[in-house]
Amino acid sequence: MYKIGIVGDGYTAADLLRLLAGHDEMEVVCILSTENVGRRVDALYPQLTGFTDLVCEESNLDNLIGRCDAVFLALPHGLSAVMAMELLPAGIKCVDLGADFRLKNAALYERYYDKIHEAPELLQEAVYGLPELYREKIRGTRLVANPGCFPTGAILPLAPLLTQGLLQAEGIIVDSKSGVSGAGRTPKQSSHFCEVNEGIHPYGVGTHRHGPEIAQELGFAAGRPVEMLFTPHLVPMNRGILTTIYARVQPGVKAEAVHEVLEEKYRGESFVKILPDGVMPHTKWVYGSNILQIGIYADREKDRVILVSALDNLTKGASGQAIQNLNLMLGITEGKGLNFPGVHP
Repeated sequence: MYKIGIVGDGYTAADLLRLLAGHDEMEVVCILSTENVGRRVDALYPQLTGFTDLVCEESNLDNLIGRCDAVFLALPHGLSAVMAMELLPAGIKCVDLGADFRLKNAALYERYYDKIHEAPELLQEAVYGLPELYREKIRGTRLVANPGCFPTGAILPLAPLLTQGLLQAEGIIVDSKSGVSGAGRTPKQSSHFCEVNEGIHPYGVGTHRHGPEIAQELGFAAGRPVEMLFTPHLVPMNRGILTTIYARVQPGVKAEAVHEVLEEKYRGESFVKILPDGVMPHTKWVYGSNILQIGIYADREKDRVILVSALDNLTKGASGQAIQNLNLMLGITEGKGLNFPGVHP
């Protein structure tokens, strides 16, 4: 039984505890907090009553070192890097659910996150945590950069097509809609009920921090820079992300080849599902699950494709994928604790 620590007590930490309650090879032995030290976790999240008796401890690394085999860093950007610098030499594997290790370029991180990177020497070591693309690298690393929720929904449909040279690397449009839980649990005006109910609006237009993350990974897949536009929107639902992607196929490539390549790439994958022709995903179908669904429309006359993906932003977009990554890092069956469908209706 591997001993696991969680740093942070927000929504992603709660989802980690929900999922790990059914995991028979990992035991969460401590959860660290800054605002809720001394409070029981099931008082913060009553849905966990009967599944954990953990009490939030002070965010001191001494509470992890010597107690944990691995740690989930469920923290805002800028806080994980310093912790990883101390945990890794102590032999503790780390999965960072924040943004500190996602971008390989420290200058790009500093530009988008307005913060000097505290551990640039770890950027090349960290493995980007999309198991369907980087499974073997994840098995051999001690540090995983868990992807952002929007990037997961954009990269998994596009990367295989760019790698195979089916799509033009210019003019890709990624349009995403997210539930409010993506903004976290900390109260803020933009996520108040009256601000989001009965409305939808874009935010971070042209400046959202997940934009360069998506572009980085698509560029790696294509073998050259990719021209892409990304726009996120906030919709009045609790959880889920629906992403619609518009792209053109390369001259001479038949649009229907897109379906063939994606089917081949994800055949046998437990957590990426290609839907039948004419079926488009719904966030309700993946609610609470670690599954990403992809629907495909191929315009045979205009050589265009529309890819639509749906995922739960807190599960495949965060905590579920983090567990998937740690399973691989620890040599556990990849899907342990995650093999269940979404909740619908």
